Amino acid sequence: MSTQSGVVQSASSYGWVVVGAGALMTCVGFGTMMSLAVFLQPISTAMGWSNSGISAASTIDFLCMGLAAFFWGTLSDRFGTRIVVLAGSVLLGIGLIGASQAASLWQFQFFFGVLIGISAGSFYAPMVAVASAWIEHHRSLAVALVSAGMGVAPLTIAPFASWLITTYDWRTAMLVIGIASWALLIPASFLVRPPPRQPTTPAGAGASTAPETQWTVAQALRTPQFITLALAHFACCAAHSGPIFHMVSYAMVCGIAPLTAVTVYSLAGFSGLGGRLLLGALADKLGAKPVLVGGLFVQAMSVATYLAVAQLGEFYALSVIFGLAYGGVMPLYAVLVREYFGARIMGSVFGAVSAFASLGMALGPLAGGWVFDTFQTYNWLYVGSFGIGIAAVAVALSFPSARRPPQPSLTPSRMAA
Repeated sequence: MSTQSGVVQSASSYGWVVVGAGALMTCVGFGTMMSLAVFLQPISTAMGWSNSGISAASTIDFLCMGLAAFFWGTLSDRFGTRIVVLAGSVLLGIGLIGASQAASLWQFQFFFGVLIGISAGSFYAPMVAVASAWIEHHRSLAVALVSAGMGVAPLTIAPFASWLITTYDWRTAMLVIGIASWALLIPASFLVRPPPRQPTTPAGAGASTAPETQWTVAQALRTPQFITLALAHFACCAAHSGPIFHMVSYAMVCGIAPLTAVTVYSLAGFSGLGGRLLLGALADKLGAKPVLVGGLFVQAMSVATYLAVAQLGEFYALSVIFGLAYGGVMPLYAVLVREYFGARIMGSVFGAVSAFASLGMALGPLAGGWVFDTFQTYNWLYVGSFGIGIAAVAVALSFPSARRPPQPSLTPSRMAA
């Protein structure tokens, strides 16, 4: 008995190594992709490309990430997570280095949009799935920490990119970040191991742990639970993607210096890191659904408040609240997927949910660029994002309140068992 306990404890300890690798991957993968917000004005000035044309690369990023997320998730379920994240790491560096040498807008959109988007889809869903399988008793915290890498990114990748651009130029900055991504992510990929097989639970034990369902992926994708989660995640990301991507540009339009404007973005990311941990802890106590609904409501109200801010202090205050909300809700979708559909097909199902989220993320950057190019102001971006944010609240409210969906139809013999 003590030997089995020691094995479980050892496995749990290594599980946190996997969680750390996942946090690093989401930080570098999403951080490099979202760093386009810092590159936007320097590239436009240097190359003469329009804001909407450059922003379209981010839209392509999220479209490709969405299409690739389900593919990567399915591959991770079948062949393991290590090969998936290794392939994504190699592809990320190729995209960044290729984009740094782009001579035309379409080349930039291909390398920064298509290749980086496909690579980014390989990190989040597969690493959330494998981390949640490794960590049994603090699963919500593990998922939050993997997701927290996205919150760390604005504190690390964005300031580093801004410093490189100011010191050198945008091409050198992107080239250096591409090489650095290889140096960090390729070794981290080899730290990812498949989770150990869980020991058989004696009858009557582990009553608080939901039993593994026998869903197939096709069955899961047709359930109301999946459809509601996918729509809520889509609307959630559609609401915050534009304000996040254009945060630096909007602050600069309001007269804030470029390097200072980056600190506004970084503060939102830092607050998002805290939000992931705070809302994750609240979800453990109150349940994921009510915390998700509350976070989405605060997010919508924060987006509307951007219409009333113009001073640096106001931007900082709003960044804290907005970051807590949009960052805090992100891990909750993975928690609900794991709770309803189990570990066996989590990579596929959460990959599909993430695909809808990526489609939502794709709307904001392009819409914001078009709004600014057309009206020379971002006001309509925030009006539209607020409306979508309220829709996300309504969809989340309709999420079934039962802890698990009904099992697929069981045979009498299986029911007797």
